[in-house]
Amino acid sequence: MSGEQIRIRPITDADWDAIVAMESRAYTALGLSEGRAALRSRADAAPDTCFVLDADSVPAGYLLALPYPPFGYPDLERTEVAVLPSPSARNLHLHDIVVTERLRGRGLGQRLLNHLTLTACSRGFERISLIAVGRSEPFWSARGFTAYPGISPGGYGANAVYMSRSMSRLHARGDGRVDQAS
Repeated sequence: MSGEQIRIRPITDADWDAIVAMESRAYTALGLSEGRAALRSRADAAPDTCFVLDADSVPAGYLLALPYPPFGYPDLERTEVAVLPSPSARNLHLHDIVVTERLRGRGLGQRLLNHLTLTACSRGFERISLIAVGRSEPFWSARGFTAYPGISPGGYGANAVYMSRSMSRLHARGDGRVDQAS
């Protein structure tokens, strides 16, 4: 990766300008940009499952995930209400994953997803869900997510698809990657 130091770490207050800028570049053209208050409320609701991808100590990507009931998802027009997750909350909703343009195509999105998967496994989540936007359903299908065409995620665009995958078919490797069990 051209000598850059890449690491995944928790989000800090100093990261928000970069996160908001990355989110805006990724989602404004789709009409899905949320703004600082909504993004920050999601991270504040679940700080243990929200991360920054650092490249040479500069935020170069981020991931926001929070416990949500199956088939539930954040309302893009509202901030998250910080509540303690129910002990029965076994679904982790991957709300946002973005890698800055200059680092795309290097497997860093997969690295963020692997990190989330390992975190979810260690915290007892049974499923990870997401909403595929911008015709990204094939991308997520290739990573083991199954579409639920009967669910129409309001507010996420015309081609939005609710998807999820079970954690029971995944296993962690010693190198920090996650594979689908056969």
